[in-house]
Amino acid sequence: MSSDRFVDDRLLTSRDALNKSQLKIKLVDIDGNARDYSQRFGQRVLVKKILVTIRYLDTEQIEEVELDLEELESRIKRERLFSSSNRWVSPGEIKNNYVISSRHLDLLSDAIALDIISF
Repeated sequence: MSSDRFVDDRLLTSRDALNKSQLKIKLVDIDGNARDYSQRFGQRVLVKKILVTIRYLDTEQIEEVELDLEELESRIKRERLFSSSNRWVSPGEIKNNYVISSRHLDLLSDAIALDIISF
């Protein structure tokens, strides 16, 4: 394995406030045809589906949830009149098909608001 492909696991893993669970988000599907017309943020890709891996630290149990962010965004717009998610991710924030931890809350905000994922 070359050093340019090495990514520290701490960069990809986020934790809850009480340090009882860890999260990793893997990209499953992105929209290659979506156009980002905002020059301010640079080149970005639109995320459609993600795989969330939750590891509970006290029991070492692992749970995987596949989320369709496009469907969640449309559902929350219907039910609550707005969406707080930002599905646009910079290619620099994607490492080996995983999203870095600083972007986890942005991608999961609609799922948390709809109580699909809870901690």
